[in-house]
Amino acid sequence: MLRTQVQFTEEQYRRIRLLAQRRGVSISQVVRESVERHLEAETYDADALYSRATEVVGKYDDREGRDDLASNHDEYLDEAYR
Repeated sequence: MLRTQVQFTEEQYRRIRLLAQRRGVSISQVVRESVERHLEAETYDADALYSRATEVVGKYDDREGRDDLASNHDEYLDEAYR
């Protein structure tokens, strides 16, 4: 394992310490488990978001009949924000 230094607010530290005491584990263990859960959730959310986004690719026609949105999207966005 690698060592690092993390700063917590007094309230965060108090809550982490109490949780560690109740579970009978170290503060480091509580922090490692919390970080792991957060990283797993982020990965899952990113995968789910990507999956949802790919489901709509090509699903809708352009209202103005353009068929070059993929290659000229920056130009069309520029026009839309003028």
